[in-house]
Amino acid sequence: MAACVASKWSMAVGRSLLGNLSNNKLGSLGKPHDITSLGYSGLFFQLRTFIQMRTKLKVVDNSGAKWVRCIQALKGRKGARLGDTIIASVQEAQPRGKVKKGEVVYGVVVRAAMQRGRCDGSEVKFDDNAVVLVNKQGEPIGTRVFGPVPHELRRKKHLKILTLAEHIA
Repeated sequence: MAACVASKWSMAVGRSLLGNLSNNKLGSLGKPHDITSLGYSGLFFQLRTFIQMRTKLKVVDNSGAKWVRCIQALKGRKGARLGDTIIASVQEAQPRGKVKKGEVVYGVVVRAAMQRGRCDGSEVKFDDNAVVLVNKQGEPIGTRVFGPVPHELRRKKHLKILTLAEHIA
């Protein structure tokens, strides 16, 4: 996969979509709409990355928060992946929930748009970035977890989240 970095945007271009374009042609692209000059109108490519500072995540439990913004990933320097713990700020919350808007909370990443390889050679990736809010001891604040949760959380010792989940992927 050939990758190019435009002035403000980052996009990844696959050879199967755009033919055999070399890196020197891609380096001349200034903005994403310049790709229309190649005859591919309406195609935008999204580079899936780690969950890092200022990433907005959906909350998939019934703790009262709807959206959080990542402040810090606790494990890696690059960012957080599936099963990692983050520190986040609540951006939007329900009126009578357990957490309020503006609170700083801990969360475990249960869905990430960045792909992750499994032991059997397959890869898992989700459509959105989602988090379950936990306290400092790692216990979930909510009593229900909505949507699929990957079984990689078992290796990260988040068994309580797995027992609350509707579906384990």
